[in-house]
Amino acid sequence: MAEDLPEPDRIPGAPHPRETTRLFGQATAEAEFLNAHATGRLHHAWMLTGPRGVGKATLAWRIARFVLATPEAGDGGLFGAPPPPETLDIPDDHPVARRLRALAEPRAWLLRRGPNDKETALSQFITVDEVRKMKSFFALSAADGGARVAIIDSVDEMNTAAANALLKLLEEPPAGAIFLLISHQPARLLPTIRSRCRELRLAPLAPDALSQALAQAGGAVDPQAQAALAELGGGSVGEAFRLTNLDGLDTYAGLVALLGTLPRLDRARALALAETAAARGAGETFDLILFLIDLFLARLARAAATRETPPEAAPGEAALFARLAPQPAAARPWAELAQTLSLRARRGKAVNLDPAALLMDTLLKIDETAGLLAAR
Repeated sequence: MAEDLPEPDRIPGAPHPRETTRLFGQATAEAEFLNAHATGRLHHAWMLTGPRGVGKATLAWRIARFVLATPEAGDGGLFGAPPPPETLDIPDDHPVARRLRALAEPRAWLLRRGPNDKETALSQFITVDEVRKMKSFFALSAADGGARVAIIDSVDEMNTAAANALLKLLEEPPAGAIFLLISHQPARLLPTIRSRCRELRLAPLAPDALSQALAQAGGAVDPQAQAALAELGGGSVGEAFRLTNLDGLDTYAGLVALLGTLPRLDRARALALAETAAARGAGETFDLILFLIDLFLARLARAAATRETPPEAAPGEAALFARLAPQPAAARPWAELAQTLSLRARRGKAVNLDPAALLMDTLLKIDETAGLLAAR
């Protein structure tokens, strides 16, 4: 049944962005929107961009609460306009905040992937029918004549017909409408959609902001592990949440220790890792290990190319990078291997290749490349 399906815009185990009141590490983006509001230059369409998990949806919901609960600039009464707000904060017990948390605010619309035709799973895309429902919402007059907000999470998930339908709305926006488009990969969107939006770019989170955001989401991180988690998570709360739930830091440390045996890979330890990832019910662990291998190779290639060792995400990582890629020329072979292995992994998963065999083959390919580079 459709009501039993997970929310497509929620990280499993974490609060939904509409339930998250604080946003960490994105003061610049917040200030840009506040300035536009204070000066009466509020654009009708805002595109919130940046890597996954850095707070784009949380900011969208903060903006929605703020816009629907705050008078527009110039709406002063008998004694003139109040000073412009210095923050997007709205009290948790404000009626607008309560209604938005319950998805019961009549002036707000959430556009996201819905159920498929059989209502047995979520659709892969936001369809044109969903956009038409949003258009009908804007066709209705607002009860108080004020602003109405639509959050699109995410615009990347629209199919072609849906994107074209959205474009028509952006070209001729309804009165009082504010569109908040969340995009993880804006370069893949229609240029005509991007050109009609004002961009708010969110940056990867620094270790302290990431730790605070993770704690708010219900995760916990040892202060000594903040830097490592920020490195592996790419400054993304969503990725950091997954890493903490699956003991990602320990897994990465074990992977670095195993790869420390290159170019003579400890095959017994490699096989043990492969069998662990292939155990019944270990699908998330398998995906995590593949992700961490890809991340290790990317970090290795970047360290070789830039001759700058990133902050260690595991003990011994820096020394291992220096040994496996002592010269800038080693960057290209490692980068090409990362691309090849990533493609092989996707194909292997698509045809249900044995996880242990796929992972073992991946480790042996890494061992082979290490051996070839060592022999040069």
